[in-house]
Amino acid sequence: MQVWGKILGAFFGFLLGGPFGLLLGLFLGHKFDKATTNIYYGGGFGGFGASRASNAERQAEFFHAGFAVMGHLAKSKGRVTEEEIRVASAIMDQMGLHGVPRRQAQNAFRDGKEEDFPLQEVLTKVRMSCSGRVDLLQIFLELQIRAAYADGNLHPNERQLLYVIARGIGFSDRQLEQRLHMHEAAFRFQQGGFHQQYQQQGQGTFRKAPTRDQLADAYELLGIKSTASAQELKRAYRKLMNEHHPDKLAAKGLPPEMMELAKQKTQELQAAYDLIRKEKGFK
Repeated sequence: MQVWGKILGAFFGFLLGGPFGLLLGLFLGHKFDKATTNIYYGGGFGGFGASRASNAERQAEFFHAGFAVMGHLAKSKGRVTEEEIRVASAIMDQMGLHGVPRRQAQNAFRDGKEEDFPLQEVLTKVRMSCSGRVDLLQIFLELQIRAAYADGNLHPNERQLLYVIARGIGFSDRQLEQRLHMHEAAFRFQQGGFHQQYQQQGQGTFRKAPTRDQLADAYELLGIKSTASAQELKRAYRKLMNEHHPDKLAAKGLPPEMMELAKQKTQELQAAYDLIRKEKGFK
């Protein structure tokens, strides 16, 4: 609570105008304290302590944009097929969306399929609302990559549109390519069953030894070479875990409906890290 404005206002008001000046100074000091509090806690400096209402609005916009762009991406191959709808539904299932949130996601997906969908306008809004929060933009891009690659194949039209989406929210072509390689490796890693083994058997435990290809996928999932040292492995792992940590993303404004995707990503990263560390004999 700010009080110095009242104290100083009353003091100088009394000196200059006696009791009447004290009252006037106290009133003006109160106004000053209130304005200072609003600037500091209301987001005047970098959005610190923004109100819950504005944060909820940003989360709702991010959520709607994510599924709308996903719908636009599905439409890029021509007519949206039952397969694309199944993929979108599967992602909603992974997020645990039911009831109202699921209907909102479905409506957003349909909006994205419209011929006049304003893609660039939506991407610009996403980029502006996530200014200074690159982690959220990465989650947005990864959501689109996940949707495009959910069936294990990336159509040329989808790839081309992913470049447009990445550029629209501030990522270079090289950064997109890196994310695509990492996601493809994650997809193969999951297909190989090691992620499921990790979840079922417990941290650092695998029922069978990985093949050479599966180990290579684990390296690519973490974005490092097979010749990486223990220190390089740990550095890459910590960086990616920091980018996808659910608590940190929640603090930065990730909608709670999308938190499950962040949790799944951290589990993938943990499984790949533990597999490499075990195979290499790293502590």
